[in-house]
Amino acid sequence: MKRKTILEKTKDFVKQRFKGAEGGHDWHHTKRVLANSIHIAKKENANLFVVQLAALLHDIADSKFHEGDETLGPKIASEFLKEHNVDKLSREHIIKIIETVSFKNSLSMTDTPFNSVELQIVQDADRLDAIGAIGIARAFNYGGFKNRELYNPKIPPNMTMSKEEYKKSSAPTINHFYEKLLLLKEKMNTSTGKKLAEKRHDVMVSYLNQFYQEWEGLK
Repeated sequence: MKRKTILEKTKDFVKQRFKGAEGGHDWHHTKRVLANSIHIAKKENANLFVVQLAALLHDIADSKFHEGDETLGPKIASEFLKEHNVDKLSREHIIKIIETVSFKNSLSMTDTPFNSVELQIVQDADRLDAIGAIGIARAFNYGGFKNRELYNPKIPPNMTMSKEEYKKSSAPTINHFYEKLLLLKEKMNTSTGKKLAEKRHDVMVSYLNQFYQEWEGLK
């Protein structure tokens, strides 16, 4: 099967899987991650086929929507790629990216590190969609989905969370900015990702400043 055909079939598959998904982790999120991945990949010496498939399948079964099961996404992706005769080397690489790409895995002290330029690209693209104006919208959308408080001054951010603590956290949405979103600018892998993250980071800082003023009724 031609690579272009595989990519189109993958897009169709992902769209179907995401029907009715939570608004911050839906097809539109995946589409943005794909677009950013392609943009970054053009600046890097990367396997674009692997990058595109990994971007399309990176959230195919996000563990936070499947009772914490981190094996389901890689399993579904692997079965799909086998069914469409993606070569074994590419398939294994894509699955490794899916297993590694999430922010929560950077909090683990036990996971065996995996790295490749393709992982770095998809990871940057995914992290870019977690910050800036879109990142703010996604954070509060998910917080509402989980019925979390917007903000509680009595609950400070936990800046030393383990992976398991992060997965189980039910803290107010504002805490998530400090526990993850504001950290991402410094965690970008590629020069293009770092550059794109600067403006988005500043948008969040400005938003938080305004949020606190309005919280106190000052503006």
